[in-house]
Amino acid sequence: MLSLEQIVRDPEKFRVALVRRGEDPPIDRIIELDLRRKQLIQQADTDRARRNNVSKAIGNEKRKPTPEEIGEMRETGDRIKTVEAELAAVLEELDTTLLPIPNTPLDDVPDGLDEESNVIVRTSGGDTPSHGNAHWDVAPALGILDLEAGASISGARFFVLKGKGAKLQRALAAWMLDVQTEEHGYTEIDPPLLVRGETMTGSGNLPKFKDNLYRDDESDLWLVPTAEVALNGLHQGQIIDPGTLPLKYVAQTPSFRKEHTSAGRDVRGIKRVHQFEKVEMFRYVEPENSEADLEEMVGEAEILCQRLGLTYRVLKLCAGDIGFQSAKTYDIEVWSPGSAEWLEVSSISTCTDFQARRTGTRYRPEVGASTRLPHTLNGSGLALPRIWIAVVENGLQEDGSVVVPEVLVPYTGWNRIEAH
Repeated sequence: MLSLEQIVRDPEKFRVALVRRGEDPPIDRIIELDLRRKQLIQQADTDRARRNNVSKAIGNEKRKPTPEEIGEMRETGDRIKTVEAELAAVLEELDTTLLPIPNTPLDDVPDGLDEESNVIVRTSGGDTPSHGNAHWDVAPALGILDLEAGASISGARFFVLKGKGAKLQRALAAWMLDVQTEEHGYTEIDPPLLVRGETMTGSGNLPKFKDNLYRDDESDLWLVPTAEVALNGLHQGQIIDPGTLPLKYVAQTPSFRKEHTSAGRDVRGIKRVHQFEKVEMFRYVEPENSEADLEEMVGEAEILCQRLGLTYRVLKLCAGDIGFQSAKTYDIEVWSPGSAEWLEVSSISTCTDFQARRTGTRYRPEVGASTRLPHTLNGSGLALPRIWIAVVENGLQEDGSVVVPEVLVPYTGWNRIEAH
């Protein structure tokens, strides 16, 4: 959530920043509501002070209140109740007005409203050949992917991995977790997949993306669209102790998304599905370090692509293409020669203090110091099944078999997938 205090202090700054994202922000309404909030608080405080002074005077004089004083205090109490009711309504409207407003982009985020304005920062790996043998043909022929079974069990955009296909996914996830925990200092977390509405709101997924999320009506719990939601909730409502930051967490979880906004896109294969695995990196950091930490996280995701031997590119997303909670985002895309396209396998963002304000997460820089809002960062490290697709399509041999990257062999126990 954006800071009400900062919006009121510099409304034009926020108006301009949000227009960059293609938003029509209700800044004027926010200013009106805040002004009314202050008026109501002052009115209630004045009436309370008057009531307290009369009560104190009666107590000091050790007498009973006069009928006039009783009537006045009753009227004062009624006014306070009326003002408090209106104040509660104003605060509720302020909350519902602020919650759907996205984060503001940082100054160095490129201008533009869609992916056409994203900027390629660098490309690694050289050529982008195409052999035309996409995973939706290759993998079923090898007996490692069953699209029909997925559709039969659950419907469109579900799939079944089989045999070495399933183990390849498990190997990728285990390897990525090991790299992040053993080399990059992340603490592995195995979080719940069902979260409370407050937790989903804290991450920025509610109320904006309600229609794209899966929910259990009876318990009012929501299936996570990414482990980011649960990791962002680890310290909600808490004050993090001095000297604790940065906190670096990593988790492997399924992700569940209805994908309403992507109807008609990527309908072939398993590029865009309702349930998929992902290894997610997450950090709580001091604000002064968040820019450097963002670049470091991008490097950690790049290392994985490099060790898998994949051609990839890093893009800086424009203001209109960054996520709701993001202030700045880099995407990493790998080249997949079978489907002949770039596949996004990681999206790495700094959310500044946007999520921390929504969750009430704070930290104390040092003993005795006032609390501050930490910055949160998140990023895929990496997302399946797209990285699975890239490994299969890039490893395809002329005889129809698939050679897996050497770094995965200790996790698979074999280096090749062949048809049986």
